[in-house]
Amino acid sequence: MKKGMLLNRELNEVIASMGHLDYLIVCDAGFPIPNDVKRIDLALKKDVPDLETVLSLIADDFVAEKIYVAQEVETNNAPLFQKVQRIFPGVEIGTMEHQTILSEMARKAKAIVRTGAFDPWGNIILQSGVHVPQWFDKPGIIVPDYYKDKL
Repeated sequence: MKKGMLLNRELNEVIASMGHLDYLIVCDAGFPIPNDVKRIDLALKKDVPDLETVLSLIADDFVAEKIYVAQEVETNNAPLFQKVQRIFPGVEIGTMEHQTILSEMARKAKAIVRTGAFDPWGNIILQSGVHVPQWFDKPGIIVPDYYKDKL
C-alpha cells in the first residue's frame, strides 16, 4: 500500500508523470477547464475540498520550482496568497494576468485539478522542478548557481 497521504489515483499518476517545467493547475470550482486538458475533478460541494487541503497534499509529493497566481491574489485575496507561501516555503511566486491563467496557461497544463473552492482568483499554477539534492548528488557534478540555494 502507498505510504504517502495522497490517495487519489489520477492525481498520483499525473504527479509521477510530470517533467521539469511542466505545469499543474490547482483551481477553484469555477475554472473553465478546456476539454482537451486532463481534468482531475475533486469538487464535492462548496469548499470541499478546499485549495489549502489539496495544495498541502500535493506539496508532499511534488517538487514546485515556481508558482504562479493571478496578479490580484496578493492584494485581493491575501489569505490565499499567504497559504500558498506557507505550503510552498522558499518557492518563488510569480504573477500573471488572470485571463492568461484562464486561457493560455490552462491549455499548456499537463493537468488541471478542480477543487470545490469558492475562492476568488483561486487558480494556482505549479511549475514542476527537480529535487536538487537528488539530481546533483554524484561526485564531480557542478551545481548551477541558480540551484545552489536549494541544496
